[in-house]
Amino acid sequence: MKIVMAIIKPFKLEEVRDALTGIGVHGLTVTEVKGYGRQKGHTEIYRGAEYAVSFLPKLKIEVAVATDHVAKVVEAITAAAKTGQIGDGKIFVFQIDHAVRIRTGETDADAL
Repeated sequence: MKIVMAIIKPFKLEEVRDALTGIGVHGLTVTEVKGYGRQKGHTEIYRGAEYAVSFLPKLKIEVAVATDHVAKVVEAITAAAKTGQIGDGKIFVFQIDHAVRIRTGETDADAL
């Protein structure tokens, strides 16, 4: 079992969700986050004054999947989130040691 975590641009959420639903992923967690990578923020002008925006708004999507589904999930997220511009995001994959569905007590793969 793995967790696929993706940091994406906020306006890409619906496309990514639709892509994941299309390959059979039925649950995900979305968190609003801020950060920066190579783009290192940007400057904005508000009421005539220039402000440095160091942290850009992003969304973190987390999906727990069986190990054999990781490649399809990464592919779907990449295709849906890509704009070709700096700041498209990153995808990370983590190992899950143990999972429990609280309501039923199902464990590991059955809990996904």
